[in-house]
Amino acid sequence: MKNNKLSRFNRSFFESVNPISYIGSGSLGGKAQGLTFIDKILENIQEGEFPGFEINIPRMIVLRTDIFDSFMKQNKLSEIAFSDASDERIGLAFQKADLPFEILGDLRTLISNTRQPLAIRSSSMLEDAMYEPFAGIYGTKMTPNNQHDIDIRFRKLTEAIKFVYASTYFRAAKDYMKATKHTTEDEKMAVIIQEVVGERHNERFYPEISGVARSYNYYPVGHAIPEEGVVNLALGMGKTIVDGSISWAYSPSYPRTNPPFKSTGDMLKQTQISFWAINMGKPPEYNPVQETEYLVEASLPDAESDGTLKHLVSTYDVSSDRVWPGISGKGPRILTFSPILTLDTILLNDLTKKLLKKCEEAVEAPVEIEFAVTLASEGKLPYRFGFLQVRPMVVSSEEVDLGAEELRGENILAASEKVLGNGVIDSISDIVFTKPEAFQTRFSRDIAAEIGSINSKLLEENRAYLLIGFGRWGTSDPTAGIPVDWGQVSGAKVIIEATMENVYVEMSQGSHFFHNVTGFKVHYFSIPFASIYGVDWDWLAEQDLVEEGKYIKHIRLPGPLHIKVDGRSGRGVINKSNP
Repeated sequence: MKNNKLSRFNRSFFESVNPISYIGSGSLGGKAQGLTFIDKILENIQEGEFPGFEINIPRMIVLRTDIFDSFMKQNKLSEIAFSDASDERIGLAFQKADLPFEILGDLRTLISNTRQPLAIRSSSMLEDAMYEPFAGIYGTKMTPNNQHDIDIRFRKLTEAIKFVYASTYFRAAKDYMKATKHTTEDEKMAVIIQEVVGERHNERFYPEISGVARSYNYYPVGHAIPEEGVVNLALGMGKTIVDGSISWAYSPSYPRTNPPFKSTGDMLKQTQISFWAINMGKPPEYNPVQETEYLVEASLPDAESDGTLKHLVSTYDVSSDRVWPGISGKGPRILTFSPILTLDTILLNDLTKKLLKKCEEAVEAPVEIEFAVTLASEGKLPYRFGFLQVRPMVVSSEEVDLGAEELRGENILAASEKVLGNGVIDSISDIVFTKPEAFQTRFSRDIAAEIGSINSKLLEENRAYLLIGFGRWGTSDPTAGIPVDWGQVSGAKVIIEATMENVYVEMSQGSHFFHNVTGFKVHYFSIPFASIYGVDWDWLAEQDLVEEGKYIKHIRLPGPLHIKVDGRSGRGVINKSNP
């Protein structure tokens, strides 16, 4: 692939082989810098190296940071931006503001020359930079860009840009920033306007496959080892994965090995049953400050009617209690990606492994990549692999030895053989935990709000803490765990994901929440319900109380906990005091 010098946007951009252009001056932002880095990697791919695939970066234009500076200054937005106003008030104030006049002609040219759905994505100065865990903190907005009236398409684009600018100052971003060495005043926002990878199916637009692949796997199972990586796949838009909803996770070295489901019934419950798409039909209710304004959630029967499940599902045969790859009969469809991963109908896994290796060699560190794939009409090639992002991963090399015998004893608060992280912590004496007797998934949003309030107080006091709760942290699905955003737990340095008998989900390593966990070097304990280890809830109930809410308790110990995690073995232990 030929890679021309990054160029200023003009009409010839739509015929250029270079997929990246820019408007304005200043920084491209971290995310856009990552995409230009990918472009250099793709430049070295030899023709025919990946037969059957067209690999590229979706065409994009970057509004550089000086446009953000001008927008903020000319509209005098600093007062509302740095205030304690609600996200909605800030968002509406930004919507009423005017974009700099000098960029409107270029935006009009852009919208006049494309009818492809567009993703308007953040690319801040801090986002996705080396060892800056800012994944998923700022807004992304989709627009179908299919309205007949060019004025409407232009207005929807400008609304989306202003939404992304406003998200720089939303509560989650401000709370998150408190946990870093930066301040909100340090931040500047570039914006990426990018074509969406996918195809139109009736009144929905989406890729058949979205994926996140990591060259290092914090939770290997079976014969897999951490260095062999992990891949998460989902039907539809990547929001499913990055928001921490249910997706299909597998080791690229063992693509035929299913996740450890207890039964076929468990597989039916613990696999993806809905997907996100861009709404190409009847316009939704006007709401420019809602991120999902132009997104719709659809079902597997919807996808089957669209004809997009052939390579993605298995079918459950009730009479034989067997699961067969592909679409066969009228049994329930299960999103296992089995035709691709076990029958090799499409060599996507080989492609993913090779791209991970190329990126890892280029970055000289473990990496995480995001991608989207569209599958050609029957018998037609190539398939399209849209490369959406690459980030370095933070993997500690500190040597910590923790034997299995150290996971038991009277002094132990919690232990697990499924722990993310590496190292020793002797500085935490605050514990925030969900009261087991009060936990129900239907209250999970209220639980998240209580945690966020305590987190803010502990951040102000500069007190790191241990956080304990049930189900998946950071999920967008409140029935699967506690749907906190990162800003609500950003002061936690150790997190425990406990499970109850009716609350058990596999952790999504592809989520933005997970990326921030690893980027901040948070120790993350996963304690399955059936584990021989657990949490000493009785001991927690006896400790001195700082604050109690309806669902949450905050306690403070007279001395610090002793926390030890061995990243090589995946073992971790939390001692009530230094042994």
